[in-house]
Amino acid sequence: MNNYQPISCDFYDELEARATLRRPCRIEFLDATGQSQTVEAVIKDLYIRSKVEYMLLSTGLEIRLDHLISVDGKFLPEAC
Repeated sequence: MNNYQPISCDFYDELEARATLRRPCRIEFLDATGQSQTVEAVIKDLYIRSKVEYMLLSTGLEIRLDHLISVDGKFLPEAC
């Protein structure tokens, strides 16, 4: 596993807000092979495991936050 790079604090706050609203989001991310993937789902939870931040989607998919590319067309900015 690559070293985790924390995401922007402001972007994390936006993810939390979207999770609270429980509305589907269009999420673009890099999969385990480094390929860009897109999914539409509700963000169910944000959590930390072994010092790495993840999001859990309504589809059951778990995404490392530093693998995000964009959420609802808003691109992930540089880290805090």
